Amino acid sequence: MPTDKPDIDPATVEKWQRVVNLVSDLAEVPATLIMSTAGRKHSVFVASEGDDNPYAPGRSYTLHEKLYCFGVLQNDGELTVEDAACDPRWTDNEDMEHRMSFYVGLPLKWPSGEIFGTICMLDRRRNMKALKFRKGLMEFCRVVEGDLALLVEIETRKRAEELLRQALENTENEVIARTRDLEEANTALKVILSSVEEAKAESEAAVMTRIKTLVLPHVSKLKHLEIGREPQSSYIDLIEASLGSITRALSSPMSETLDRLTPAEVEIVQLVLMGRSTKEIARTLSRGESTVDFHRNNIRRKLGLRNRTQNLRQHLASLV
Repeated sequence: MPTDKPDIDPATVEKWQRVVNLVSDLAEVPATLIMSTAGRKHSVFVASEGDDNPYAPGRSYTLHEKLYCFGVLQNDGELTVEDAACDPRWTDNEDMEHRMSFYVGLPLKWPSGEIFGTICMLDRRRNMKALKFRKGLMEFCRVVEGDLALLVEIETRKRAEELLRQALENTENEVIARTRDLEEANTALKVILSSVEEAKAESEAAVMTRIKTLVLPHVSKLKHLEIGREPQSSYIDLIEASLGSITRALSSPMSETLDRLTPAEVEIVQLVLMGRSTKEIARTLSRGESTVDFHRNNIRRKLGLRNRTQNLRQHLASLV
């Protein structure tokens, strides 16, 4: 049997065993065989069960012109030998060792048209009933070929399912790998951006601190020293305004806001941003609710929230 074809499973072998047994019973022949062919090797694949059948599964022959089955394959169709003893072509064939002088055989093929083997009936006498049963043998031949087609289809589906499974597995692995790469890249990017933001904030804070501590105090002193003197006073005003604009640019809205608040107001701002109510803030800070309300009103005034409908927490959140 060709190596690229599916194996014949045990259930199919059992079915074929019933087929050859039934053929032998219906045609009243001692031997019905399903033979498999691989190159020049021709072997008994399934043999009808009976004490009078000399052929056992597994027995092999080399195909040659004196073998009945060779004639079937050569004809690519039915071969009938009613009495080999009277036919010069078959008088010395190997089956005559068992006195099997009667033979009817048909080729068995895969769906592709390739030869699987043969199905045949043999007898030691001219068997008229078997001759009349040739159409029945053809039907059983089609049953076997139908099984071969089904086995090929099952194998094809299995291979397709395996290819699909492998493709899905490869795709899933690729998606997982790409997702992992993206997550790692995203994490690395977040770390970089965070580092950049931190470095920027630290740099701006350092610059602002130096301006406020090292420059502005001296400018303030110069301003007082140069009051009423022109153009020095004007230049000092310009320097002060320019430095103020720099510090404002480096400051975040929230940091500017916090600079204008008292420590108690800063605590309340933080708790308001956390969504705490006046009652909860009072309990957290161990102060009266009226005191908290007083500070909240001061915070609203310093932030310019004169309209009572404006939400303090939303305004603070917009400054972060």
